[in-house]
Amino acid sequence: MKIAWIGTGVMGASMAGHLQAAGHELTVYNRTKAKADALVANGARWADTPAEAAADANVIFMIVGYPKDVENVALGDDGILSTATPGAILVDCTTSSPALAVKISEAGDAKGIAVLDAPVSGGDIGAKNAALSFMVGGDADAFETVKPLFEIMGKAIVLQGGPGAGQHTKMVNQTLIASGMIGLCEAMLYAEKSGLDPLTVLQSVGGGAAASWGLSNLWPRMIGGDFEPGFFVEHFIKDMGIALDEAKRMNLELPGLSMAFTLYTKTAELGYGRKGTQALLLALREMNL
Repeated sequence: MKIAWIGTGVMGASMAGHLQAAGHELTVYNRTKAKADALVANGARWADTPAEAAADANVIFMIVGYPKDVENVALGDDGILSTATPGAILVDCTTSSPALAVKISEAGDAKGIAVLDAPVSGGDIGAKNAALSFMVGGDADAFETVKPLFEIMGKAIVLQGGPGAGQHTKMVNQTLIASGMIGLCEAMLYAEKSGLDPLTVLQSVGGGAAASWGLSNLWPRMIGGDFEPGFFVEHFIKDMGIALDEAKRMNLELPGLSMAFTLYTKTAELGYGRKGTQALLLALREMNL
């Protein structure tokens, strides 16, 4: 297939690389061109705008930062839908607003372009290891067409429903993670303060009822002082904000999510917004000085 890939950041570069390695013809665009250098060096074609990237693609993937970026890249004057050809499929892997996913899908329908909202979970590790979870909303036929591409990049690929359903599922995912990250970082802080060896502690708690992806993957990073992003704190705050907005719209009170949002906002205020979500530990340490 001719694939356009827009967004070659922490996760996008690895995801696009898997498709490239599988033999697909790739055209790439990113706001910072240097982040696409490795893909271009391996044979991808560079495009100067999302519109140029999408012009002759069969499938257009995008994974960018914020809902405003999604809207601009998809619907702007130099956006994907300005040049994508009827029959093409647009796949948005950004975590974004369910309402925006519906809006883009309707704009695509008007031009004969199917749109899938397909946010992912698994972070930089899942992207590198082609082990991401894809939560997909949109047309079933378009999903089946793109599914072989999802399978190159991930392990769990599920169509959750119509437009917006993928984004709603990602909000469930982020709500699960939010309170879990508080527990993970508070447990590390407790282990440190009580004089335990956190690595030895992991041997006891890592295989029992407390086992989790975060415990297996982020606890060792924290032990090693690695707070670089698999997923940015500032992006997690964005995701939780979307989830809280949706919850408010549905008349739901989610106190655990609200607490996580407050703590991560404080983490960003302390200067850790561009660190990984495990940097909550750094904020908790400062709060306990």
